[in-house]
Amino acid sequence: MAPSTTVPTAEQIAVPETLLKKRKTSEKTREEKLVKASEARKANRAKRQVIFKRADQYVKEYTQREKEEIRLRREARASGDFYVPAQPKVFFVIRLRGINEIAPKPRKILQLLRLLQINNGVFVKVTKATQQMLRLVEPYVTYGEPNLSTVRALIYKRGYGKVQKQRIPLTENAIIEKALGEKGIICIEDLVHEIVTGGPNFKAASNFLWPFKLSNPNGGWRARKFLGYVEGGDAGLRESSINKLVKSM
Repeated sequence: MAPSTTVPTAEQIAVPETLLKKRKTSEKTREEKLVKASEARKANRAKRQVIFKRADQYVKEYTQREKEEIRLRREARASGDFYVPAQPKVFFVIRLRGINEIAPKPRKILQLLRLLQINNGVFVKVTKATQQMLRLVEPYVTYGEPNLSTVRALIYKRGYGKVQKQRIPLTENAIIEKALGEKGIICIEDLVHEIVTGGPNFKAASNFLWPFKLSNPNGGWRARKFLGYVEGGDAGLRESSINKLVKSM
């Protein structure tokens, strides 16, 4: 009569110690990942609330400023005076000419402004020094005061950030926060606000933005492109008319 064979149960099978350790480690790692994911979701939720509040605050600030300007214009008109708007805080500068026949000093200024190619544009804070620099390169650039709509359109539609010397599209707020978080700029609306207002961290915000690559304007440049704007050309200061030009580019 053949001896009966019994199949060992799962409890009776000895599991190697290395496998037990591996299971415990993987379970621990899985739990840690779940905790981190939960914490990240909470942090993102809180961050979104902060961003929404800031955006709402900025909208109120822009609206109030616009209403105040309208009020001052009406008061000036009612009293028979002229309304003189405040001096611009920020210029948007666009390069018009290539490298041919440019003297060393203007060439160096264009490099400092990061205007290395035709139709490149940058934001520049208006100071005595920058105004002197712009006068020296006026035949090679055109510039003026951008409004909120222009700044927002440029950053949202053509905005790229400089991350480790790479040109990175601004597809998410995390890119901005990583580069400018220590300056209090954590989202794209913070970036727009800093540029529009010429805030204390304008230099960091402007340097983070890669020079904007624009196209030739619809209908092309004027026939006498390199003459001054007031002389019928395109070069030099064009004040608020820069907004119309940027829109066409």
